[in-house]
Amino acid sequence: MNEEQKQRGTGTSGDFEEQLRELLAEDANTIRPAPVAYPAIRRRGTIERRRRVAAAGAALVTLAAMPVGAYALADGDAGGNTVASTPPVSAPPRTSATPSAPPAGPARPATKDQLLDGITFGQAVDGLEKCLAYDRSHAGGPSDFRTDLGAAEDYRIILAMNSTGDSNASGDGMYVVAVKERPKQTRLICTVKDGEASGLNTSVGSDDVPGAGPVTADSNGGKLYRQSVLDRGNWKLPFRWGVIGTVEPSVARVTVSYGGATSQAALDHGWFVASDVLDRQVTVAPRIKGYDADGKLVYDSDEDESYEKRLP
Repeated sequence: MNEEQKQRGTGTSGDFEEQLRELLAEDANTIRPAPVAYPAIRRRGTIERRRRVAAAGAALVTLAAMPVGAYALADGDAGGNTVASTPPVSAPPRTSATPSAPPAGPARPATKDQLLDGITFGQAVDGLEKCLAYDRSHAGGPSDFRTDLGAAEDYRIILAMNSTGDSNASGDGMYVVAVKERPKQTRLICTVKDGEASGLNTSVGSDDVPGAGPVTADSNGGKLYRQSVLDRGNWKLPFRWGVIGTVEPSVARVTVSYGGATSQAALDHGWFVASDVLDRQVTVAPRIKGYDADGKLVYDSDEDESYEKRLP
């Protein structure tokens, strides 16, 4: 191997170093790493920040939707949870229309059988009001000697029925019987004819007499079951009649016999009310009997010395 070949094969150290530098320079671009993708990294970071902000916003919305009012952490010494003083917000209570008060007026009878001959409760109330107005308009003399009968709403209507005119008071009409207990026991029999009040019979104070039994017939109620004494033996028939009076709580049943027929009375807050239709001439007053809860006879008007047994 000649000197030239040796130089080509190995070369001098200086040439070798120079060739190595050239090779390294030529391959530098080939082995250089790719540049960092800064735009892509930035977009990814922006998306991640938006996702975190959205998650935080959702958490805030959830907290806002929860009821106002929080729970304090458990007290390490007390060992229990306490509710925060802020009360929960609740919806306003639902309001409903206030029911209107019932109209003022007299009380109804205890049974429907106390409104007779097709007379309605409204008609009976109208008759009572007209009679009270009639009394006020015809009251005379000093007020100290006049009894104030009060207003219609103070009363209980216990009977309404047709009235039959006679020689003493001509013209048919309607009777309305009403009672009240305060300030004094008061009973009134109102007469209405042609839609106008034409008479008023009143009784103020109890009819009880010493030694009276558990049943007491109204001493002034005779106009309900008889016609004028001027027509005795010649009454207009058929004739609607009624009998009223008071009963003690021990009385459970009352019957009234008149003209050969017997009727069972209605019991209404301490009063008894009986009625029927008479189809014959009579001279004997209605007979009244009272019974206790066991069916025992406790009163018989035929045995009552204070009761007028014959018609005048």
